[in-house]
Amino acid sequence: MRSFANLTRDDGATIAYHRTAGSSPGVVFLGGFGSDMTGTKALYLEDYCRQRGRGYVRFDYFGHGASSGDATLGTVGRWAQDALAVLDSLTEGPQVLVGSSMGGWIMLLTALARPARIHALVGIAAALDFTEDLLWPRLDANQREQLRDTGAVTLPSEYDPHGYTYRLGLFEDGKRHLVMRRAIDLDCPVRLLHGMSDGSVPWQTSLTLAQNLGSRDIVLTLVKDGDHRLSGDADLKRLGRVLDELIESSG
Repeated sequence: MRSFANLTRDDGATIAYHRTAGSSPGVVFLGGFGSDMTGTKALYLEDYCRQRGRGYVRFDYFGHGASSGDATLGTVGRWAQDALAVLDSLTEGPQVLVGSSMGGWIMLLTALARPARIHALVGIAAALDFTEDLLWPRLDANQREQLRDTGAVTLPSEYDPHGYTYRLGLFEDGKRHLVMRRAIDLDCPVRLLHGMSDGSVPWQTSLTLAQNLGSRDIVLTLVKDGDHRLSGDADLKRLGRVLDELIESSG
């Protein structure tokens, strides 16, 4: 088992993280909803950065993995603040943010809050505004009524046999952090990877993101038979090539 350290937030909550020392631009991995820092992509990136002498941080959001808290009480805003705390406290110099699924939304919120710290962004099946655009439309009338009456609803998930429980606060907070309703004022290099066989987040989401971003240095790669995770050997090698290009551009 790999060891981890804890970063304590102002409210006493702890964020579990693992940091690899190295040069900048470094890499920070932002995982998806319900995932943790021991996933395939998180560990691949650690090995990638170690081999190249680059700094790297992987961590667990509030209520995820080894961090404190109850995930069902978390919100996009809370997790974005976790990411900011990690960026501010555990990294130095420019960083490449790699956001997977929900982590793509967190990636954008973090970059908008700290644009001067961002060397580049890499979105993997980025689930932008997912509470509003992906989750809410899945709810039927009875589920929406249950959410309003009880404050929570559990939906089936292919990633968890028990399903995922979503609280009303997640949806309400999500509305306050929507990013796809307007132009996104970021001009750093952006690389977007999305599987066209993604059953969780439509690949068109990444296309719309590319159109909304202010940057002119954007490349969208669609993987025809790619699933949501994009964590197979070929997918990881593709991710490595993308990072090579972005990091080499730093000189």
